[in-house]
Amino acid sequence: MKEQFSLRTVRKKIIMILKAAGIALMVSYLISTRLPLEEDISFLLWVAFVILLIVMMDYLLGRFISAPIGKICEMAHRAARLDFSRPCIITSKDEFGELADNLNKMSENLQDTLEKLEEANIRLEKEVRQERKLIEERKELTDRLSHEMKTPIGVIRAYAEGIQDETEAGKIRKYSGIIISETERMGMLIETLLDLSALENGAASLVPERFDFIEFVETAAGRLLIDIPETDFELRYELPEDKVFVYMDRQRMEQVLDNLMINAKKNVSPKGIIGLSLVRQDNMLHFSIYNQGASIPPEKLPKIWEKFYRDKNAKYGGSGLGLAIVAQILSMQNVEYGAENLPDGVRFFFSVPVIS
Repeated sequence: MKEQFSLRTVRKKIIMILKAAGIALMVSYLISTRLPLEEDISFLLWVAFVILLIVMMDYLLGRFISAPIGKICEMAHRAARLDFSRPCIITSKDEFGELADNLNKMSENLQDTLEKLEEANIRLEKEVRQERKLIEERKELTDRLSHEMKTPIGVIRAYAEGIQDETEAGKIRKYSGIIISETERMGMLIETLLDLSALENGAASLVPERFDFIEFVETAAGRLLIDIPETDFELRYELPEDKVFVYMDRQRMEQVLDNLMINAKKNVSPKGIIGLSLVRQDNMLHFSIYNQGASIPPEKLPKIWEKFYRDKNAKYGGSGLGLAIVAQILSMQNVEYGAENLPDGVRFFFSVPVIS
């Protein structure tokens, strides 16, 4: 009996509404014909009741049939536009409620799938951009390396041809020395480039250790700036008297100091000043090296850290890889670095954390 009058299906809801309407219609007709009223008035009352019954049926059918269908259609239209921002809310326990639940689950699954697809597309775009960047970098590297090799190869060929036709021993030794010098230059360029490539690609790992940075800088400065004959500059330095320990890759930091000090020597003006400074401030040790001389155009300051970058107006030669190696090594150790123009020169600097 309970199952007979259950409203868990749309079909049963419609049948129950129609049955109720039919019974109400018959009962109302019987009542209207037995009222102690004139026939016309009884008929009008019955017509009014029929109209009221039609309105109620329309309301019930709209609530149980039309409204759920409208919500489902609206959900379908949003889904067609890939808009899954709002669920289809139908609380009834019939086919419409079940269909709404399935639509909501489908929307959630589609939304998750679209989000995953979007993430995959973003990753793919990044990989494609990275691949294109690598291809461009390789092409640029090949072009620049070819350009760098032209000069020493041309010099080697010229002097090798000169040796073939030369009979004087002194000139042969001179030509041979130049050839050896140029081959060493090419070897150093290739070795430096391979080292930088290993750092950039992660093939070379850092080996940090604890060491006294003050003594470390003093040793490098003595080797490159003090204990050298015929210096054409004045060295001024400011170093702490106490030991200051850091935890870094000692060998790689030696490369950093060597490149920065050599860069300062190449750029210092004749009889100019090279200033070396180490200042401890709280838990940071600030290193800077200054060379008196020509400034770097502001628009070119960011470019000095790029591979093979050289100022075409520079008075010296070089591979153009030194500062690129400095930038790579410091970046791998999360060390802040930079360069700035001063009124009469250029200052390079970086800061390293101090440990006990």
